[in-house]
Amino acid sequence: MTVDVQEIADLGPGDRAAFFDRDAGIEAIGGDVREIVDRVREEGDVAVREFSSEFDAVELGNIEITDACERAYEEIDAELREAIETAADNVREFHEAQVPDDWREEFGPGRELGRRFRPIDRVGVYVPGGSAAYPSSAIMGVVPAVVAGVDHVAVVTPPADDPNPATLAAIHVAGADAVYSVGGAQAVAALAYGTETVARVRKIVGPGNKWVTAAKAEVRGDVEIDFLAGPSEVVAIADDTADPDLVAAELVAQAEHDSNASVVAVTDDEATADAVAVAVDEQAASRAREDTIRSALDNDASGVLLARSMSEAILFTEEYAPEHLSIVADDDESILDRIDNAGSVFLGPNTPVAAGDYASGTNHVLPTNGGARVTGGLSVETFVRSTTVQRLSAEGVADLGETITTLADAEGLGAHAESVRLRLADDIDE
Repeated sequence: MTVDVQEIADLGPGDRAAFFDRDAGIEAIGGDVREIVDRVREEGDVAVREFSSEFDAVELGNIEITDACERAYEEIDAELREAIETAADNVREFHEAQVPDDWREEFGPGRELGRRFRPIDRVGVYVPGGSAAYPSSAIMGVVPAVVAGVDHVAVVTPPADDPNPATLAAIHVAGADAVYSVGGAQAVAALAYGTETVARVRKIVGPGNKWVTAAKAEVRGDVEIDFLAGPSEVVAIADDTADPDLVAAELVAQAEHDSNASVVAVTDDEATADAVAVAVDEQAASRAREDTIRSALDNDASGVLLARSMSEAILFTEEYAPEHLSIVADDDESILDRIDNAGSVFLGPNTPVAAGDYASGTNHVLPTNGGARVTGGLSVETFVRSTTVQRLSAEGVADLGETITTLADAEGLGAHAESVRLRLADDIDE
């Protein structure tokens, strides 16, 4: 199957809707997820064990496996241990630079205002796993929470008869306080409402399949979440200076995640578009997950697109609002300056998206389905909240008195106005 090149100008309304109206695919399973969540909320560990047997084919022993993570760290080979530690160190260093400082300043006579930042006390991190290995997701979810100062970071990860030691070791290195062998919608419900074993948290973050995403949507309101993430996405912008093999490699890499992944290359150069299409086909044929890659390439939200100009390519990308954006062009910085809607940006020919997926230091838990129009990826800010602080002197309250009382009287809130007039009349010392 050779990937076809489409011209952006020729896309009809249906084609454009496929590119721009992506969703996480959770609507169809909403009823089933609601039943799982309700059962866990009512029955606790009993329901967790039943669903683990039904969905994961695992008869749970201990639900909490914190000690197993420490043992896994000791048992993995030195090369893997070093890779996990290096990735965690890089992610930690980048996120430490995000920690906000408290501040107060004078704003006008006798008016001191400021903000202070405090971590959420208990959070839950979903780490995909089971028999599969996702150590990077453990690092990306846990490290920012630890850096933010969260008191209790709980991890849930799907059970397996033979859990992958790389994931468990990464959870230990990242610094989780408690780890539970439970996955899917039942894991989200356990974190949201608590069970006999799993402690309730205030916020749940982390990627998962559509059952996890649907459960996060179901419990939202009873517990905070980061965002509803869908399958992986990438848009690669290229000009005539780009190496087509490198551009194609970005599409193929993200396509191997999931048959529902969305992967797009967009260029203003016809020869580059044709070469990328050929390279995608050639590279897919040599990958172990070729079937998954080709399924993703066949999605309506995937393809190689030819723009009439770089401006048209940029406008398309802005509307797409991709999770990952690769820019391989001579003037990549000027292109970046014109794009606001992207989860994470990778500039230049030597910056593969995989660098951010694993070890450059940025976070790979990012908004999909156009979510980059309104939110960013996981960060320290995800795990803190701010409080405003103010102090008025006698001069300060006198300076604002007429403004406050006039507005309060206009709203019919006489007690508000009187609380100010009392202070003006008492002539309180600073």
